[in-house]
Amino acid sequence: MTDAARPLIAVLDYGSGNVHSAVKALTEAGGDVRLTRDRGLIADAAGLLVPGVGSFSAVMAALRESRGDELIERRLAGGRPVMGICVGMQIMFEQGVERGVDTEGLGEWPGTVTELSAPVLPHMGWNTVTPGEGSVLFDGLEDERFYLVHSYAAQEWTLDVMKPFRSPVVTWSEHGVPFLAAVENGPLTATQFHPEKSGAAGISLLRNWIRSLPTSG
Repeated sequence: MTDAARPLIAVLDYGSGNVHSAVKALTEAGGDVRLTRDRGLIADAAGLLVPGVGSFSAVMAALRESRGDELIERRLAGGRPVMGICVGMQIMFEQGVERGVDTEGLGEWPGTVTELSAPVLPHMGWNTVTPGEGSVLFDGLEDERFYLVHSYAAQEWTLDVMKPFRSPVVTWSEHGVPFLAAVENGPLTATQFHPEKSGAAGISLLRNWIRSLPTSG
């Protein structure tokens, strides 16, 4: 049984680290949260969270081995909300390049994830973001800081959306160079930073996402 007042949120269990902090944060933000790889539950959940820790290639290998990539793609094909965090955002792009290794991503968005050109890597700590106009994620959080741990990111946004479809909302941050901090694109939402490590601001952001989910579950 799920609590009707708390939307069912599935956290994809495919072997990624640091999932328990995400489960705790989503619960605090108002979700009925399950860490699972159950295909039926994932299909029925109001939202699916895709965590990601480690390298692009390792995350993609674990997703493909567990067939998690199929679950993500099936939900998005049906217009069902998915949110990626950190490498869980990066793998939504076509490709990742790390230490000379090219890895194919899920290809939901065009572009390649590459190393930041910055004097200090990894980029670790709190940073500001510049939310795109009309952001739901950052409603009331425009001046907040969020916690990042990464050396790689998508640094260009090239997806063009034709009317009547709504244009994606793109949020930027900077460390040496500008990089994508978050994207809101129909059912697919993602953040390069870690909301679950970003204190009250991160909980509020997750609450904004949960509130945006279809009430029918």
